[in-house]
Amino acid sequence: MNPLDFTGRGVVVTGGTRGIGAAIASAFRAAGAGVVVCGRHASPEDGFVQADVRVPDQAIALIETAVDRLGRLDVLVNNAGGAPQTPAATASPRLHAKIIELNLLAPLHVSQAANVVMQAQPEGGLILMVGSTSGTRPSPGTAAYGAAKAGLHHLATSLAAEWAPAVRVNSVVPGPVGDGGLDPGAVARTVPLGRPATVDEIAGVCLLLASPLASYVSGAAVAVHGGGEWPGYLADLRGD
Repeated sequence: MNPLDFTGRGVVVTGGTRGIGAAIASAFRAAGAGVVVCGRHASPEDGFVQADVRVPDQAIALIETAVDRLGRLDVLVNNAGGAPQTPAATASPRLHAKIIELNLLAPLHVSQAANVVMQAQPEGGLILMVGSTSGTRPSPGTAAYGAAKAGLHHLATSLAAEWAPAVRVNSVVPGPVGDGGLDPGAVARTVPLGRPATVDEIAGVCLLLASPLASYVSGAAVAVHGGGEWPGYLADLRGD
């Protein structure tokens, strides 16, 4: 049997209409899964549900709609997130609150609703948090975002302990991802593998963690960052 065959499985991807989320949704569809995606704005995307996952009632409705459509829920990918570059000294309290709501509280709301479904299924389920290396190192210019992602990584470990053994919870932690907004030269000088990740490479890790190949992996944070970042103090030695 192919461990990456998801035929008959139900998957929800928040923020699944573009970027990393769209790639994750596409990968699960290609593997045979039924997929529901969501976003705040209407979209012609296949399997789309309009929902603002920062609102608890809408997060619950998203999961209920997905179960109605798919008949079950095996995988939740909490991908919705992001933040603008904003100096912490001048950012408004409202902006900071919105960033934390989207990147930390929203995944908790959706996960709570998904857990209710998964606990009742004989096969349980998997919840994936899409984190960021901004939550594992200083994040100047996106301090609230980095703090929220650090909290998300910790949330995953706590839920993995609390909701086991029926539900596994893991984090995927991307570094730079090629989306047209990165300086390839800067990435090449900083990342040991010399390039940003592709969205498909992030999606591939999600498939792996959702598969039987990772059936004993829970509470883990899988870094997908090309080896991390070269320490700044080594720049002279490398000739940068």
